[in-house]
Amino acid sequence: MIVGQGLAGTWLSYWLHKAGVSFKLIDQVNPDGASLRAAGLINPVTGRRLVTTWMIDELMPFAKNAYQEIGDFLKENFIYEISLIDFFPTVQMLQAFQKRYEEDPAYLYPGEDREKYAEWLRYDLGWGAIHPCQLVKVEKLLMNWRIWLRENNYLVESFFDLFKLKETSKELEYSDIRTSYIIFCDGKSSAQNPYFNKLPFALNKGEALLVEIKNLPDDKVYKKGMSLVPYRENIFWLGSSYEWSFDNDYPSEKFRKYAEDWLNNNLKLPYSILDHFASIRPATLERRPFVGFHPLHSKMGMLNGLGTKGCSLAPFFGKQLVDKIKDDGNVNPLADINRFERILTRLT
Repeated sequence: MIVGQGLAGTWLSYWLHKAGVSFKLIDQVNPDGASLRAAGLINPVTGRRLVTTWMIDELMPFAKNAYQEIGDFLKENFIYEISLIDFFPTVQMLQAFQKRYEEDPAYLYPGEDREKYAEWLRYDLGWGAIHPCQLVKVEKLLMNWRIWLRENNYLVESFFDLFKLKETSKELEYSDIRTSYIIFCDGKSSAQNPYFNKLPFALNKGEALLVEIKNLPDDKVYKKGMSLVPYRENIFWLGSSYEWSFDNDYPSEKFRKYAEDWLNNNLKLPYSILDHFASIRPATLERRPFVGFHPLHSKMGMLNGLGTKGCSLAPFFGKQLVDKIKDDGNVNPLADINRFERILTRLT
C-alpha cells in the first residue's frame, strides 16, 4: 500500500507494477501539492558556488531513461532536454561562474554572444549556459498516471487516516485492505507521522507564478536569481522562493510583489499573470532523501524528503526501494533511513 501520488508515489507504483508486485495507492487530490506545482527542472549545477548536484552523473541519465520509459508505457512524452541560460545578477555570481568553469567546466558554457537574449530580457553582466538540463512535464505525468491507476483499479481516492491502520504480526490492515507493507510518499504529512516524525525534516515554503509571455522562445530556461521555466504553450513558471520560517502555506502578497518587480525589471515583453500558488516542500536538514523501512516497524516504509530534487531522486530511489522489497538490491546508505536508526528506535 502506498500513501500519496506525488512524484514519489507515482514512481514507486510504476516500479512495483513493472516488478509484478500488487499494490493499492491511496491519495486525495491536493491541487497545491509540492509535486503538482513543481517546475520540473533537473539542473546538474546548483547553488551560488555552482557545485555539481549530489549524484547527478548517475541520477540524470537514469531519470532521462525512466521518464522516456514511462512515457512509452503511457504513449506520452514527459521529458525534454533543455539549456538553462544564467544571467549573472551580480559581479560575484559572474566571478563564481568563471571560477567554476576554470576548475571544472562540466555542464558549463560561457555566453560568447553577449547580446543574444537582449531582445527579450535585460541583463548587464552577460550570461552563461548550463547544459544539458532535463525538463519534466510533472503535471502531465501525474495526471496521466492517475488516470492509468484509476482505470486499472489501483487507486483509492480518499483521505488516508493513520488511526485506521492496524499492525498485526503478519500484516497491516487498513479498512478492507490487507498488505505486507505500507510506504508513505505523502510529502510534508510524514513530518507529523508518529512513526517517522523523529526524522530531521526541514520543511520549507515555496511560491511561484504562472505567467503568459507570448513571444519568449520556450526552448530555454531563463534564470536571473529567479527562473522562468517553460510550462505550457506561451506559459512560463516563475519562481521560486525558499522560506524556512512560515505561518501558513498560502500565497503571499510579499512574493507576488517581488515577482512582479522581477518581471518589470528583467522582462522586455508584455506579460499577464495567470496564477499564484504556494506549497510546502518535504526537504531534509542534510539534503538527502528518506528511503527505506522503519527499524522497529519493518512493514512501514518511506520514500520522502526529496525537497527540490524530486524529479531526479524519485525515479532512482523508487527503483531502489522496489529492488529492496524484491530482495534484488539495497538502498544507497546515504539515503536509507536506517542511518537514523538510533533516533527512530528512541522511546521518547
